[in-house]
Amino acid sequence: MFIFSRDNTGLIARWWRNVDKQILILFGFLLLLGLFFSFSSTTSIMSEKMNKQTYFFFIKHLMFVSISLFLIIAISVIEKDKLIKYFPLLFFVSLIILFLVPIFGIEIKGSKRWINLPFLPTFQPVELVKPLFIVFAAKAIVLNEKNNIYKRYFYSFLILFFISIFLINQPDIGQTLLLISAWIAMIFVAGFNMYILTVLGISTIGVIFFLIYLFPSKFGYIILRLKTFFNPESGDNFSQSQKALDAIKQGGLTGQGMGEGILKDKVPEAHTDYIIAVISEEFGAVFVLFIVIVFLFIAYKVLNKALSGNDEFIKLALVGLISILIIQTFIHIGVNTQLLPTTGMTLPFLSYGGSSLIGSSIIAGMILNFTREDFIRVKKDG
Repeated sequence: MFIFSRDNTGLIARWWRNVDKQILILFGFLLLLGLFFSFSSTTSIMSEKMNKQTYFFFIKHLMFVSISLFLIIAISVIEKDKLIKYFPLLFFVSLIILFLVPIFGIEIKGSKRWINLPFLPTFQPVELVKPLFIVFAAKAIVLNEKNNIYKRYFYSFLILFFISIFLINQPDIGQTLLLISAWIAMIFVAGFNMYILTVLGISTIGVIFFLIYLFPSKFGYIILRLKTFFNPESGDNFSQSQKALDAIKQGGLTGQGMGEGILKDKVPEAHTDYIIAVISEEFGAVFVLFIVIVFLFIAYKVLNKALSGNDEFIKLALVGLISILIIQTFIHIGVNTQLLPTTGMTLPFLSYGGSSLIGSSIIAGMILNFTREDFIRVKKDG
């Protein structure tokens, strides 16, 4: 039995007393919504097109949701100092797995982003790297205040640079830009010079376009997606993107009704890359707006606690973690509405996929841990 120090209160009891219950309930609600939409979007196509039992993928998704709920609670229960103590080791392990992808990875549709793990086949290591990198970067920035602040930024940037190289090599430009965007949000909140930040952002975009130009055979799909975005009828992705947009229009404000949508039968990746279009078609734009409000409310709660606290590490970590969730959410919606080029980005908690769910749940667990009242209050009182 786990007992916590002074008042002999059980660890779980103390966690429940101090955890932000609104954020916890909303994370759980999003996972349950994802389970519901998985049932709606996979049962018919999997049984008819993939020679699987009708509920095969729903049951698989249910297993990942159960694992995700366990991870959220387990990570948020652990004492903050103990959690931070083991992060360097976990981050190192996640980098090793990411670096092994070019050697032992699985290639799907021209991209080698996945690796077979004993307990989780076709796992995407970047989903594990993202939250651990955010915590590492936050720690690097505040670790030694005697050092020049730009040196501390440079240390975190070096790690980001090496991670980006491996992601670009897969190639996975979408996750690269997501990680860079979250890091920029962190250093912006930390007070980085805006002129330098602007130059850094422009330089990053320039380097990516230079790589695309230099290695057209490897990054040709990006050029194709950009051409499709500016001239929809010129690319292969026009069909899927247009069908997703048509489904959103067809759904209107209130939707066609559960199970009445046809996008999931026409687009193979509907339950992952185009889940928001499936939701809009069957349940309407009003329900999609409700989902967006849920994500924004979580962001408001997290940022409110982050910016009102005195712990610089917690502030930067929370800003980075919530940035990943919110930026990824709006990228997914932007792709579904043809406001952004196709990226293959999932919707956190709602899209089908074990890697995405586990990555999102780790982020959620960290957020709940770092927003606990006892941890924040101890820092303020100290």
